[in-house]
Amino acid sequence: QVQLVESGGGLVQAGGSLRLSCAASGRTFSRYVMGWFRQAPGKEHEFVAAIDWSGGSTYYAISVKGRFTISRDNAKNMVYLLMNSLKPEDTAVYYCAAGNVMREEPSDWNYWGQGTQVTVSS
Repeated sequence: QVQLVESGGGLVQAGGSLRLSCAASGRTFSRYVMGWFRQAPGKEHEFVAAIDWSGGSTYYAISVKGRFTISRDNAKNMVYLLMNSLKPEDTAVYYCAAGNVMREEPSDWNYWGQGTQVTVSS
């Protein structure tokens, strides 16, 4: 069982940066693949990024590749999403997720946080 709590969302101007954090509970955190998803109003959950258990392999959605960076600190049970060059279309609720495979399909992930709002103004 893993419980996830996101933080770090907020309002930022286009071109700005934010770093999201996800705090995980549970002694098995380091065994899980971790990911970030987002959901804009009226839209489905969208895959953003994922990182394997060691942090050695990452995977990004085309829409954020080169702008966002996912990382993890297994000693602190933390996952991060550094978001640079933010655009208004990045506005969404961002969710942290834990699972066993690095896949884009939300149903493949086992545990979810409650989400944190990111709003990018133009």
